Amino acid sequence: MIIRKRMKPLILRKYEILRTRLKRDFTGFQQIEREYGKYLKGYMGEVKVDYYLQFLEPMSTILQDVCLKVDGTSVQLDNIIISQHAIYIVEVKNYSGTIIFDTALNQFIRDDSRKETGFSHPIAQTELQKLKLQNWLHHHGFANIPIYTFIAISEPSTVIKVLGDTEPIAKVAVHGERIPHIILNIEKQLEHTNKFMHQKIGHAIARKCIDFDKEIIKEHGIKREDIMNGVKCTNCNMLGMKRIPKSWQCPKCNHKDQRAHYQTINEYLFLFPWITNKECKNFLQVDSRHMVSKTLKNANLTYDPTHKRWMAIRK
Repeated sequence: MIIRKRMKPLILRKYEILRTRLKRDFTGFQQIEREYGKYLKGYMGEVKVDYYLQFLEPMSTILQDVCLKVDGTSVQLDNIIISQHAIYIVEVKNYSGTIIFDTALNQFIRDDSRKETGFSHPIAQTELQKLKLQNWLHHHGFANIPIYTFIAISEPSTVIKVLGDTEPIAKVAVHGERIPHIILNIEKQLEHTNKFMHQKIGHAIARKCIDFDKEIIKEHGIKREDIMNGVKCTNCNMLGMKRIPKSWQCPKCNHKDQRAHYQTINEYLFLFPWITNKECKNFLQVDSRHMVSKTLKNANLTYDPTHKRWMAIRK
């Protein structure tokens, strides 16, 4: 059973909003586009592998896109599969071309036919994830559970090569479609070992999951004046819907939407931690203080009376 389903990552949603709001003359605009492309590609790869992992539902508890706090730091895991006998961490990588595991030099390289590029070693990454998850489980009363780690290559056309000893790599780095078969084979080998309450463990993890986040505005040195104002059309995404009686209308496609301003306020609060009535009025590009005040009160936000500002309710 899948008890935590994959949603579009918070950071990807932030980049989606930012790239439509950021002024094109911003110095780091191309870097924003690259970061957006990286997160989008990763998410698409994870979704591809989800298709194969769903076949393990009858015998396991599955959590997708997990982020836990462990000893003051966070650990992200693309997939956790919990059976009666073990826990399986499945980390997804969406690489094109050829990937090379050099076991002699302990290097991981991607060859896209134009150049070779070195990356952080995914096996070292999953081993660290395993250690952090073990610590988390021990702290919450789930000790001595076997944990297996895998690297799922999402693109079937990606060529996997190994320089040196192939056996340790072949056990953990495979195309996503093979993961269920490998896990089922391990389960057969463990069928006479201790059994665990996989649903209980899964729900304990789910209750503690958080959304992985980072301040991309601060990271890229973006200022408020770099962000374009205006209500976004909910049909064509153009900025600058016009206020008409009891609704909004897009000057480009003529689409009307009574609640378009709520989406725009939500976008603002994805990028910035809070909004004031004055800033909301400026962002929506309206003159009515009464309309802005009423909108913010009805927008399912938290009000901070000390600083007279509104904040999103987030997990």
